[in-house]
Amino acid sequence: MKEKIIKKAGELFLKLGFKSITMDDIAGEMCISKKTIYKYFCNKEILVEESTNYMHKEIHGTIDTILELNLNAIAENFKIREMFSEMFQSSVDSSPIYQLKKHYPEIYEKVMLREINECSMWFRQNIVKGIENKLYRTDLDIDTYVKFYYTLIFSINENTSSEKESQRLELEALEYHTRAMATPTGIIELEKQLQNQNIQ
Repeated sequence: MKEKIIKKAGELFLKLGFKSITMDDIAGEMCISKKTIYKYFCNKEILVEESTNYMHKEIHGTIDTILELNLNAIAENFKIREMFSEMFQSSVDSSPIYQLKKHYPEIYEKVMLREINECSMWFRQNIVKGIENKLYRTDLDIDTYVKFYYTLIFSINENTSSEKESQRLELEALEYHTRAMATPTGIIELEKQLQNQNIQ
């Protein structure tokens, strides 16, 4: 039951926001009593923390599945971004990450620290792969580009309250990041991916 509560809470927090969802809402969605939830979680904050841990595993499991497809480095980045867009399709305009930062700053700090470490590893792997694919330049200072990109992405998430605007800016950041690294062949692949975005 504990796992089911964590999963349902995570879905609701992503869909409707961390602030607006109450223990009553979760109990109502699951057709259980609020008392049952409190049996496992003494307050909402603990449930928020557990659900962010659960979402972290889900997101990273999905990213691992995408990496196993062995797409080229640029297609891979666009595929991961598409996955995030689908996952963070909020019913309210307020970004879940922005809400987490505003209402649960300590949990947000833990989440961000973990994400920066893991994302830095992926960004690095992606740049190495792109160089091998001849889509990114060989003269890149990989550490610097990793730092540039995660600073850009996390800054957007931290400071943009609208989920729709956040996703628009993330796509712009991905294009900016890719153009800065791309070889002429990489630019062709980038244009193809951007064209696919316009069709969707």
